[in-house]
Amino acid sequence: MHTHETFNETSLNADLASRRRLLLGGLAGVASAAGWTGTAHALPTKLLTFPRDRGSHPEFRTEWWYLTGRAVSGGTESRTFGFQITFFRSRVESTQGMASKFSAKQLIFAHAAVTDVQGKKLWHDQRIARDGFGVASASKQDMGIKLRDWSLQAEGGNYLAELTAADFALKLQFAETEVVLLQGNQGLSRKGPEEKQASYYYSQPQLATRGSVQVQGQTFQVVGKAWLDHEWSDEFLSPTAIGWDWIGMNLNDGSALTAFRLRDKDSHTVWDGGSFRSAKGELHSYTRGDVTFKPVRVWKSPLSQALYPVEWLVRTPENFYTVRAVIDNQELDSRASTGAIYWEGLSELIDSTGKRMGSGYLEMTGYAQALRL
Repeated sequence: MHTHETFNETSLNADLASRRRLLLGGLAGVASAAGWTGTAHALPTKLLTFPRDRGSHPEFRTEWWYLTGRAVSGGTESRTFGFQITFFRSRVESTQGMASKFSAKQLIFAHAAVTDVQGKKLWHDQRIARDGFGVASASKQDMGIKLRDWSLQAEGGNYLAELTAADFALKLQFAETEVVLLQGNQGLSRKGPEEKQASYYYSQPQLATRGSVQVQGQTFQVVGKAWLDHEWSDEFLSPTAIGWDWIGMNLNDGSALTAFRLRDKDSHTVWDGGSFRSAKGELHSYTRGDVTFKPVRVWKSPLSQALYPVEWLVRTPENFYTVRAVIDNQELDSRASTGAIYWEGLSELIDSTGKRMGSGYLEMTGYAQALRL
C-alpha cells in the first residue's frame, strides 16, 4: 500500500530522532516536539507580497507548501491519478542560539503520494533532513524547497515539482491561471477561538498541470488541475482540538472552494472556516459557523483501525455539497517522519442536485490518534 521508508540521516542526533514523532500539519505538535518554548501572540494583519511570500519564513516556527491535484493521461487507455506533494519546515527553537553550523536549526520534511484511480491503489513516501549541507534547503526569496532529490521550485508564474520514490515518480509543471487567493482576512486565517490561533495562509487554485506520473516503472504523460496552499505560523491550535477535516476543491467552471473544521474528542466543531471564489473572481470568506461537515459514509482502515468518513455532506453559505473519495483507502502512514497517520486523498465534489461540480483533496487528521498539542 505504501512505499518503503527511506532514511539515511545517520548524522542526525537523538534530538532529531525524537522529532520524527512530530505531528502532521505544523499547526499542532511540531512546536512542542521541536523544542518550542516561545509565547504565542496574535499575528498582525499584513500585506503579503510576492514572490517574497512564496518563499520560506524561517523566523516562524512552522510552515508548509502543499500541492494536490487530479491529472489524466491521454491515449487509448486513459488513466486518472491524484497526487499530493507537501514540504514542511520546522524551526528548532532550542538550537537557535548555538554557534555550531552542525546544529539543526531548521528541519525539512516532505510527503508525497499518488492515487491510481483505476488501479484503486495509493503509493506514498516521505523524507526528513536538517537544513543545510546541500541536502535540504528552503529559499527565502521565492518558492524553492529541496530535500535530497525532491524539489519544488518557482519559475516565474510557474512551479516545477520533481521527486522519485520507490514505486512512483512525479515530474509536474504548474502554471498560474488565476490571481492568488488570500485566505481569511487578507491572508490572516483564524484557526481557533483565540486571536493567537491563526496563520498566514494563501492558496492558488486552478493551476494548469502537465508532466509525467510514473507508477511501478510505467510512465504516463498527464494534464490536469492542481491546488497550492502555503501557510506559516507561530501559533498553537486550541487545546481542545484533536484534529481537522479540510477540503480544497477546483470546480469545473473555474471556481474554488475551501472549507475546514477543527474537531474536539467528541467530534464537535471547535472552529470552522474557508472561502469560495467564483469563476468571476468574487471572493466570499467564511466566518465561524458558516461551514458544517456531516459524515455520510465511514471506512475502517485495516492498518490503523481508524474510522474515516470517506463521504461528507458539507454545507456552506453558497450550497450543500457531497464530498466523496474516489477510493476509500487513501490513508498515509508518516510515523517515520512527521509522526502521524492521516487520510489525504482525491475526492469528487457533487452539488445538491447530484451533479459533479469538480474535484480536489480531502484531508482528515486526528482519527488514528489525537494530535498532541
